[in-house]
Amino acid sequence: MTDSSSFPATQAAPEKTPAGQDSLQLRNGYAAPADAVPLFSFGMFGHWMQGLVRGGCRLVSLFALPEEIFAGYAPQGPGKGGTSSGVYRLVGVLASDMGGLLYIASAQVEGSFDSLTPRIPQAHLFERELYEKHGLLPQGHPWLKPVRFEKNGGPEIGSMDYFRVAGDEVHEVAVGPIHAGVIECGHFRFQCLGEVVMHLEISLGYHHRGVEAALRGGPDKRALPLAEAIAGDSTVAHSWAYCSLVEALSGRGASPRGQVLRALALELERLANHTGDMGAIAGDVGFLPTLSFCGRLRGDWLNMSAVLCGSRFSRGLLRPGGTAFDIGRAEVKDLKKRLAATARDVQGAVQLIWDSPSVMARMTGVGRVPTRIAADLGMVGVAARACGIPTDCRHSHPLPGVPAPPELATAPWGDVHARTRTRHSEITASADFCHHLLRDFFDEEGDRQPALLPDAPLVPASIAVALVEGWRGEVCHAAVTGAEGKFLHYAVTDPSFHNWMGLAVALREQQISDFPLCNKSFNLSYCGHDL
Repeated sequence: MTDSSSFPATQAAPEKTPAGQDSLQLRNGYAAPADAVPLFSFGMFGHWMQGLVRGGCRLVSLFALPEEIFAGYAPQGPGKGGTSSGVYRLVGVLASDMGGLLYIASAQVEGSFDSLTPRIPQAHLFERELYEKHGLLPQGHPWLKPVRFEKNGGPEIGSMDYFRVAGDEVHEVAVGPIHAGVIECGHFRFQCLGEVVMHLEISLGYHHRGVEAALRGGPDKRALPLAEAIAGDSTVAHSWAYCSLVEALSGRGASPRGQVLRALALELERLANHTGDMGAIAGDVGFLPTLSFCGRLRGDWLNMSAVLCGSRFSRGLLRPGGTAFDIGRAEVKDLKKRLAATARDVQGAVQLIWDSPSVMARMTGVGRVPTRIAADLGMVGVAARACGIPTDCRHSHPLPGVPAPPELATAPWGDVHARTRTRHSEITASADFCHHLLRDFFDEEGDRQPALLPDAPLVPASIAVALVEGWRGEVCHAAVTGAEGKFLHYAVTDPSFHNWMGLAVALREQQISDFPLCNKSFNLSYCGHDL
């Protein structure tokens, strides 16, 4: 925060991709000129994307801008979300976890295009977004229903067709969209044969807030608070992704001390939510000791975040260029003591689960997602790692100046047990990592004025992508600036966006009474999806 050195904000070059085509190669948290994004024919664009996915890449973002805006980098379009020519520039961003690279290319589309989803299932939600935002019809899409209920002439909220299974003994169970407790809206519709779920359809988007549209035209004073509120339990993950974009597009990086403090805050966020989930999973099988202990211990982790900045949810901590707060020797000593005590107590609370045969029997084999399907869907985070997929952008796509992350934890079974085990492993690793950060980076006095970036226009006509491994999984923010150095386009992909379909798969051939347990083992975000 106080170190004035910064990292290079641009690192890009065209490179031959596995599909044999030149595409823009970018590192996480870097920017490049927008005209460096190559323009393919749509057929070649699909071939390029399919080749990368078959080679192990993941689709992290797919969005469209009116062609006259993208090509000319005009400050605004002909109308709200409109285009006078009807031609759009489709931009795809794929991540190579093996090479630590992001590949970016584009294609022109008008009116409709051949759906990529039959060849690339990861594209299914992105294509549905394109249809409802811009009217671009993906011909041949197998399941074209609303992702979010837009207010620009689309269907009324909750108005949609559902997949139905016919048969005299088949019945339907509808849950939501209004739920008990403090929770956002989401509708779940089960097609059941007796107690067995044949199909679960999930409908979200009831509280669509228009965050991406609100971020366009920034950065401004409201942009960072908006980013912090994309998913309230992932404040650090989303605000870090936003700050990384601003730093990349301004040509200046964050200070080394600021990056380390961000990493500490991110792990405390991970610890709080994983601990809460361990208790909630125990509660869904009626095991009250772990539920009670973890409910209290989650609060202990949140209180450590408050030591960093005064907010239990780290609101106001991150700023472009670093952080708004620093910690000194007194805070470091306090955090070390709290960290050791809480980590010890969490281990004791969770061990009760593994020592209880009845709890283990309830979790084992329930809600399984096969590894192949998880990979096809592009699942991320705990849900993917619990299927044996070693994806974690802290390892594969590290941000500049961030210390080496803890060891990657995976499990091969893909069921509730695997997701619970993976969370427990990550709690242990994150607690050790926090201790390492406090010991090796903050033992020296740190009460010094943070060095933050001044409010200034970004580099015009540029593109940047930022990935942050939040506690649910990979958060992706992508932005394109216009001629005036403002956000021409801003795209957010929360990890829940990739994983809701995984929950639907997990319920197939399960008892309907398994839904609460499966749902909690994923613990996906309504608001992160609805934006």
